[in-house]
Amino acid sequence: MIGAEARQALVRALGERVRFEVPLGRFTSLRVGGPADALASPASREELARAFEVAGEFGLPVTVLGGGFNTLVLDGGLPGLVLRMNRLRSVEIRQPALVAEAGVSHARAVRSAADAGLAGLEFGVGIPGTVGGWVVMNAGIGEREIRDVLTAAEILRPGARATEWIPAAGLGLGYRAARGLPEGAVVVAARFGLEPGDRERIRRTIRELLDRRAQTQPTRQPSCGSVFKNPPGDFAGRLIEAVGLKGERCGRAEISRLHANFIVTGPGARAAEVLTLIERARERVHAETGVLLEPEVRIVGRPG
Repeated sequence: MIGAEARQALVRALGERVRFEVPLGRFTSLRVGGPADALASPASREELARAFEVAGEFGLPVTVLGGGFNTLVLDGGLPGLVLRMNRLRSVEIRQPALVAEAGVSHARAVRSAADAGLAGLEFGVGIPGTVGGWVVMNAGIGEREIRDVLTAAEILRPGARATEWIPAAGLGLGYRAARGLPEGAVVVAARFGLEPGDRERIRRTIRELLDRRAQTQPTRQPSCGSVFKNPPGDFAGRLIEAVGLKGERCGRAEISRLHANFIVTGPGARAAEVLTLIERARERVHAETGVLLEPEVRIVGRPG
């Protein structure tokens, strides 16, 4: 719980863009999760800086939820201040680059590049989430990752009054990680270096990738995307399927029958059910193959 003084300070800083005791299920792609002590959606860099300032003054932990993808919020909810970046969603074309704020969806970023006749970001259509999450996770599919097209990221450090741009080379981008991102910093925007291309060819590639994704992933059901990172030389989904867990259920959560590295949920599902399936998959795969799967999904919050 957040004390009265901290609440008043957050309201002074953010006005109607901060709310309290907000259930997070509607803001996560898994549709599960307990309440946030405070949920804020800053509308500018200045408001974001003020939110960090209040959090620092009152010792509130800060969690960036972004678009709510790749995240499992536990049933007890999130303490302190939770930030959504959904109001920061401008896109600019600076030929041959695209600059997008952190709250821009994957679909809009890819579509904007295609409409401008810029090639190189097509693979992103298969990666759910928002631009901020893309950078933090160095998101990718197969042989393509965000670091292949990212040239720089705009960030805000806790306690700073202004943002700064960091070259992609300074972000320590590796497999599903940005290890060079300063501790506690939030990604505000990203610049992607693209190449002029044929609009129809770009759009055709996007359609093909969307068709392939629909055939191999449960795109019509709530999920967090890939649950586990692929171990070297293998695939997490293959291992989970090999130990007989495809279709395994716990309450209203299920290891997808279409792709075993996805967990899908139905109405009324709880985070505890998803967590049970994650632990069950890790334990069974480790026991039968010796491979210890590493979660790709970020697990945050208090147990219910």
